Amino acid sequence: MLACILAISLVLLATDVLAARLPFPVLPGGNMAFLEVQSIRERRFSHIVQQQTDFSCGAASLATVLREAYDFDVNEQMVIEGMLAGADQNIVRTQGFSMLDMKRYVEAIGLRARGYRIAPAGLQHLRVPAVVLQEVRGYKHFVVLLRSDEQHVYVGDPVLGHKRYSLEEFVQGWNGIVFAVIGPGYNRLNALLDPPEPLTAKERIDAFQPVRDAELMEFGFIQSDFF
Repeated sequence: MLACILAISLVLLATDVLAARLPFPVLPGGNMAFLEVQSIRERRFSHIVQQQTDFSCGAASLATVLREAYDFDVNEQMVIEGMLAGADQNIVRTQGFSMLDMKRYVEAIGLRARGYRIAPAGLQHLRVPAVVLQEVRGYKHFVVLLRSDEQHVYVGDPVLGHKRYSLEEFVQGWNGIVFAVIGPGYNRLNALLDPPEPLTAKERIDAFQPVRDAELMEFGFIQSDFF
């Protein structure tokens, strides 16, 4: 049975198949058990809204936060249409959406938006997923900052999926600002706060724990948001 499980693992690492229930024999007589598996691509984009157009990284990142942290039934296209309603469409066509466009949309759907300038050393104290702007090879790109520790920053990239950067590498392309969505209905157990470790990790240290009210209130939540 161990050989069968190892074979399944090798297949999953070598291919990009869709999630499935794979059967394998476990008892004499041919009785079968089923193992739920996930493709590498599905793992890479788990809980992340994938960007579909050239300039929609902001919409996809915001949709990720709204879906996972607030259980909003939205997709990238819905967020694009909502942000276009209050944006300069000529600028959007050439430069994409801005944080101001996101702020207007977030407030239009009944939530609040806050922008914070944070020192790199303070990133590990961020307790909510936030949208951040990175510059990669001269291109500005919105991603979701999921969590960070003293050495690494975990990002949900709408193009690349889950990524882990060294703190130094992340800071080189980051403008120092985080855009946080706050308001009622926040799911403090949302999956964005516990991103998957790279498949090459030798061990999994699970540092995830629920966020306390006091920590959320430091980022602009108020007591009534918790009821």
